[in-house]
Amino acid sequence: MASSPGPSKTRVAVLLALVTLLGAAVISVAVDRDGSDPGATEVTHAQDVSVVAADSPAGSTTTTAAATTSTTTTTSSTTTTTTTTTTTLPPRRLLEVTVVPEGASTTIETGDGEVLVGASSFSDQVYGPVTIIAEAEGYAAHTELVELEEDTQLTIWLDRPGQLLHKLSEWMTAGAPKQVAFTPDSSEVWVTLLSGSGFQVFDPLTGELIAETDLPKAGSVEVIFNAAGTKAYVSQMETASVYEIDVATRQVLRTLDTRGVWTKVMALSPDERTLWASNWVSNNVSEFDLETGEVREKISSVITPRGLYVTPDGKKLYIAGFEHGEIQVIDLATRESEVIYRSGGAMRHLVGDPATGLMYASDMARHHVLVVDTATDEVEVLADVDKVPNTIDISPDGKVLYVSNRGRNNPETYYKPGPEWGTVVVIDTATGDYLDAIIGGNQTTGLDVSPDGTMLAFSDFLDNRASVYRIPPYEELAAGGGGRWEAHLSEIAK
Repeated sequence: MASSPGPSKTRVAVLLALVTLLGAAVISVAVDRDGSDPGATEVTHAQDVSVVAADSPAGSTTTTAAATTSTTTTTSSTTTTTTTTTTTLPPRRLLEVTVVPEGASTTIETGDGEVLVGASSFSDQVYGPVTIIAEAEGYAAHTELVELEEDTQLTIWLDRPGQLLHKLSEWMTAGAPKQVAFTPDSSEVWVTLLSGSGFQVFDPLTGELIAETDLPKAGSVEVIFNAAGTKAYVSQMETASVYEIDVATRQVLRTLDTRGVWTKVMALSPDERTLWASNWVSNNVSEFDLETGEVREKISSVITPRGLYVTPDGKKLYIAGFEHGEIQVIDLATRESEVIYRSGGAMRHLVGDPATGLMYASDMARHHVLVVDTATDEVEVLADVDKVPNTIDISPDGKVLYVSNRGRNNPETYYKPGPEWGTVVVIDTATGDYLDAIIGGNQTTGLDVSPDGTMLAFSDFLDNRASVYRIPPYEELAAGGGGRWEAHLSEIAK
């Protein structure tokens, strides 16, 4: 076995410490170990380096000497640098994780390399960032990265295999959530309460109740916002009123009397100087001058008017007639009207794409959605959907249509749960192809896409519940093979 070579000469070191106002220097006179000139002089300057210790309290430091050595001789010169590296971990933070459904397992990889394995609930002080992997039988695994810059409570909802939209939150509401609507900045969801006393406001990511406002005499039906997000308009059927609301304070600014009967859906003109409100029983649409708050005119309509849509140029107003499945168009300059389509079904909701001039309509009795070219008023069926389609909304880029479907009604009354679950169907507007589908609760009714296009909210009317899902990019939806469309068909029946 080879042995390590020893020094050829005995090294003798003499250290002399000199302390000055400018710092400390150490002079070492040495006899070189490899036989070079014994008169060589080695000078070492000490330098202070502050490093935060991994196990020190926050803000404390450890001082380490990092030395730079220069050796000068008549025959050679050598420079050596020594660097000290210390890894600093952030402070531990409280992480609380709940995974739905119950019985799921979690694997948590912490910032210091520790791997923790547990059940569907987890709570501990850990180093960030953390990677959370949640799994459960019958569900797709989900991975979440959390920076953990502060104490964090997190609920992870697992989706069925193939689901492209990912569930973010779910919460209980007051009675009969009729509609859900994101504020223009996508930071809040407003929920109208048909059997409640007004409306509620929630955080879409956590489901936290932010505020609730009581309205006089009854609950509410629909809610829309102005473009700036400073004002909301909330309709009330029983009093045939529209309440103008300050969004920041959630207080009523004024009450607009429609002078109709059983007011439902509203629409704002592009310049936001005019508001229209459909009156279900009096078969007309109230046109408000918002400067005065007075009704300028009551426009005669098809029977049981509901959905409304005004074109971006402000020239046409479309009305959905529920009783006979009609679509009526009003020329707002001449006040001439025409019924451009009649299905004999039950036309409910209208929504349009300003960029393409296309409008979409849901027919509850025919179980499909239609597309209308507002330039020519030609109407076609875009796609069949699940039973009793309700609210529809379109993505900001106009590529995807979302449809809530209540499912078949209870034969006694639709106020009782029926034999089918509600659903949300996701459709490609260019082709009519199905991109994804979600199984909801009892009578999935209200629905809205966030203005930033990243979230979908919907309500389960008979369950007093609302949910929010994250929307993936269109490219992911288009490449997703239809998501859960085929799989969900066998799960609709209870």
